[in-house]
Amino acid sequence: MLGKAAVTIWCDVASDVRTEFDDWHAHEHLPERLSIPGFLRGSRWVSADGGSYFMLYEAKDETTITTGPYLERLNHPTAWSRKMMPHHRNMVRSLCRVVTTDGAGLGGALLTVRFSFDPRLSLGGLASRQGLIAARLLEGIAQPGTPQTTEQKLRGGDAAAAWIVLATGYDADALAGLASALPAGTPGFYRLAQVLA
Repeated sequence: MLGKAAVTIWCDVASDVRTEFDDWHAHEHLPERLSIPGFLRGSRWVSADGGSYFMLYEAKDETTITTGPYLERLNHPTAWSRKMMPHHRNMVRSLCRVVTTDGAGLGGALLTVRFSFDPRLSLGGLASRQGLIAARLLEGIAQPGTPQTTEQKLRGGDAAAAWIVLATGYDADALAGLASALPAGTPGFYRLAQVLA
């Protein structure tokens, strides 16, 4: 994991919009986010059926994702972003601090598990399992009373996850096995579509 903070995003996109969504995210949105000081790497992941997405933006620290240029950008989206934001369905977006990391790098397959409670996990040794490369535990940063940004209003509001496990690897079956061994949460399985650093 690059940096000490992250923005995690899950959403569904209708089939008739996915081609434009991918084009927008690849050619405008991802480069735009990575141009913000403190944003270190961004990636887009897609479910097997192509209808669900996970986006991860890794950042230098918590102030990078809670203040300054990022907040300014959220309140002044481009015309293309204004068009695409309403197509983010079932949106879950969390600003996070990195709690624990085991291993390094990105595999082509990703498991995400969202928890509404502290799962009390030790990730030590997970990355050395066959088929896995890295695992991270993230904690959502609570922001009570924070007004919605323009982008959130365009999407109709976002849900948030309190705790998140991210595990990447080169074997999707190994990630499925890991999911069954974790505490009950909301799992998702994705393949890498794009990464930009």
